[in-house]
Amino acid sequence: MTTGLNGRTVIVTGAGSGIGKAAALAFATEGARVVVADLNADGAATTVKEIGAAGGAAVAVVGDLSEQAVVDQVVTTAQERFGGVDVLVNNAGIMDSMSAAGDVSDAEWERVIRINLTAPFLLTRAALPHLLASGNGAVVNTASEAGLRGSAAGAAYTASKHGIVGLTKSLAVTYRNQGIRVNAIAPGGTRTGMTPEIDRQAAGPTALAPYMGNIGRVAEPEEQAAAIVFLASDAAGNINGVVLAVDNGWSAV
Repeated sequence: MTTGLNGRTVIVTGAGSGIGKAAALAFATEGARVVVADLNADGAATTVKEIGAAGGAAVAVVGDLSEQAVVDQVVTTAQERFGGVDVLVNNAGIMDSMSAAGDVSDAEWERVIRINLTAPFLLTRAALPHLLASGNGAVVNTASEAGLRGSAAGAAYTASKHGIVGLTKSLAVTYRNQGIRVNAIAPGGTRTGMTPEIDRQAAGPTALAPYMGNIGRVAEPEEQAAAIVFLASDAAGNINGVVLAVDNGWSAV
């Protein structure tokens, strides 16, 4: 079965590096046109350049996706440049400092929830009319191992990724009879540039340390991207509401 992605328009957030960049390149390889959304202008430009050098079509939108104006710009760019939105990949996110609930500051909590949960909601809501018009729309969210358990990150990040799992399932049920599928991946340890500042003597890291040894082999971003592309593709046409752990069996331990 072919992926059915050739000629389709895909928005990938956090596409300037890591999993998002690998996903953007993978979609372009399948013939999709890619809107590269990222806060980092240099990273976004590099991804667009690499896609163009390989013969693909891509455009960058730079900004903070927790801001409605940036969200609107992303969707408008997809519509104006490529004629709509067929696939949305909500991948952008930030890590917390592994803080226990009693140590999380208001600023850390609000920023992590805003970027990791509210921003995907805002972008999904903005893209929904276009996904519905597509007739075969797909949303893939990047959750986390921390969305499956309580021992893989701090309180803020864990809450945000559990929220992404809930949002994924709610969307899947609500729109399954309207031509939209919504799934998520739950990455385990992956080789990306996300390196949070951690006080290893604090309550959170001290409590979580015994569980982090089960992580297993660290994945490459391309391995996560392959799962994202699969879930967005026609090959996954009857898969909806699934949270796919891509974690070398960490969630099975």
